[in-house]
Amino acid sequence: MNTIARTFLAAGLLGACLHAVAADNPLSVHILDLQSGQPTAGVNVTLEARDGQQWRTLAQGVTDAQGRVRALYPEGKQITAGAYRIVFKTGEHYERLRQPTFFDQIPVEFKVDNTTQHYHIPLLLSPYGYSTYRGN
Repeated sequence: MNTIARTFLAAGLLGACLHAVAADNPLSVHILDLQSGQPTAGVNVTLEARDGQQWRTLAQGVTDAQGRVRALYPEGKQITAGAYRIVFKTGEHYERLRQPTFFDQIPVEFKVDNTTQHYHIPLLLSPYGYSTYRGN
C-alpha cells in the first residue's frame, strides 16, 4: 500500500474512532457565529458540576473547526443527575479577532434529569448577544 493510501486509511480510522467516542459521550456543544454564519473554532469550553454551593470543574475542551466539542463529559464516566454549567470563554475568541465584545464568558446552567439521554448545548453567538437551547 502506498503512502497516500495509508494516510487516507489512517485518517478515516481516526475519524471513525473519534466519532465512536463522541457517540458514547452524553454531552456535546456547538458554537455558531451569527455575524458570519460560520462555526466558531478555538473557543475554550469548561464543564462544571454543582457541588453544594460551589462549582467543580469536570472537563475542558476546545471547539474544533466545525465549532464543536463532540465529547465534553469526562471519558469513561456515566453522567449523573444534577446541576451543570458550561462556560464558553468567548472573550478569547473576540480578542483573537481584534473585535470588541460585551461578553467575556458565557455561563450556561442546565439540569440533567434523564441520564440515558444525550445533551447537546448549542450557542448562537454575536459580539453583543447570544442565544442557547437544548439541541439533540
